[in-house]
Amino acid sequence: MPYVIGIVLSAGVAVFARGVGLDRDRAFYPTVLIVIAAYYVLFAAMSGSVETVLLESMIITGFAMAAVAGFKSSAWIVVAGLAGHGVLDAFHGHVVENSGVPVWWPAFCLAYDLGAAGGLAGLIRRQTGRTLA
Repeated sequence: MPYVIGIVLSAGVAVFARGVGLDRDRAFYPTVLIVIAAYYVLFAAMSGSVETVLLESMIITGFAMAAVAGFKSSAWIVVAGLAGHGVLDAFHGHVVENSGVPVWWPAFCLAYDLGAAGGLAGLIRRQTGRTLA
């Protein structure tokens, strides 16, 4: 069920953003990438482990750097960052011990991330101007 909810929610956010014009700005999907990665720091804070907060903060820094690089140069970097975060979700429990992460979160976030990456890739491919890419 978390996979279904993640895919449906990513599609819903993409349709909403397209409908109101939020995704016309290059900053939309890079911001989504940063916010998505930041949840693991929130979960680490909920766990009460300073060490886990620091480790998760180092990880989010990499995704934030990808978001900024994608914003400044090519949205394809953001696509890779979103997809990469989805892959991290699949293995997160093996990389970082974070007891604040809900059991269902990695599956949900994996589906959301891959859905968002696919949606952005589709936008880039359909884009006729240079707004996104």
